[in-house]
Amino acid sequence: MARILITGGQGFIGRHVTEELVRHGHDVLVFDAMIEQVHGSAPPEVPEGARLVTGDIRDGALLRSLLPGMDGVIHLAAEVGVGQSMYEIARYVGANDLGTAVLLEALIDHPVKRVVVASSMSVYGEGRYARQGGTLVADVRRRPADIRAGRWEPVDASGAPLTALPTDEGKQPDLASIYALTKYVQERAVMIHADAYGTEAVALRLFNVFGAGQALSNPYTGVLANFASRLANGQRPTIFEDGQQKRDFVHVRDVARAFRLAFETPGAAGEVLNIGSGNAYTVTQVATLLAQEMGVPELAPEILGKSRAGDIRNCFADISRARQILGFEPQHRLEDSLGPFVDWVRGSVAEDRGADMRRHLEARGLVT
Repeated sequence: MARILITGGQGFIGRHVTEELVRHGHDVLVFDAMIEQVHGSAPPEVPEGARLVTGDIRDGALLRSLLPGMDGVIHLAAEVGVGQSMYEIARYVGANDLGTAVLLEALIDHPVKRVVVASSMSVYGEGRYARQGGTLVADVRRRPADIRAGRWEPVDASGAPLTALPTDEGKQPDLASIYALTKYVQERAVMIHADAYGTEAVALRLFNVFGAGQALSNPYTGVLANFASRLANGQRPTIFEDGQQKRDFVHVRDVARAFRLAFETPGAAGEVLNIGSGNAYTVTQVATLLAQEMGVPELAPEILGKSRAGDIRNCFADISRARQILGFEPQHRLEDSLGPFVDWVRGSVAEDRGADMRRHLEARGLVT
């Protein structure tokens, strides 16, 4: 049994990580700011066997009071969402990067054996691509003129089409949003700190996480929750571009197990690992499957034909290293998990704020 502090432990992923760790005998202390956009006004529900302390990740004195006696930290505390990060820049940098810095300074005085930090697939920018014939292409980025003209798929320098491939950890990061920048800073700061102070660190690059417990009324949370909120209110899901962009959707229970394995596995120290399902889905495909499962197949997605600043076209995970190092194997496929997700949505309050999100972005010129 280990004593583990989970920052952001009352969030969507954090609650499942807490349950996973408690179930496997660990002593968990949850630390969370409990901001209204994510948690609403309902009182917190802490998983049985864990304890909750409410506070801001930038409160160094409070963190120092919690760390003595801890064996490890799982660092999940972060503002999430690409779109909002592009105009609430100080908020994202403050919570994600300054917050991580304050935590790491506290760990100098009260070191732990291992820190596992939540990174993001967003650090890759575009995923892996190859030319016809199989040659890999580095640093793929879409040209603004092509996006404005509705040519959504990336091409090489000569204009030839490219094929999207599973993205491995060796792919060079390319930070296309403020959110991606802050997640990369979190990841690298934790790894640098561990090297300097002789402790252990693991970074997990999470792909699109879904499952019961997502903030259905927060339009900047996961895409599946956004679609569910729209459908639950009798509205068509809205999709930027042409809806054929590809993503990897991984169940939150698989993600929680990955965090436990990353904390427990001796050979994981120093690793940066993708955590996804290993499958690729178009965004339209996901919206259509969800509408069918919710019993409203007539609510076909509204394809906007517009792009959003900071978005990328295709990125889905190569999880071979997580399989090799952690023994990680996804157990909850999207197609088999939508039923339980929909049951949870029907028992929840889902306020559709998608239109508000679009207005905020369009007012700032962040939609093309």
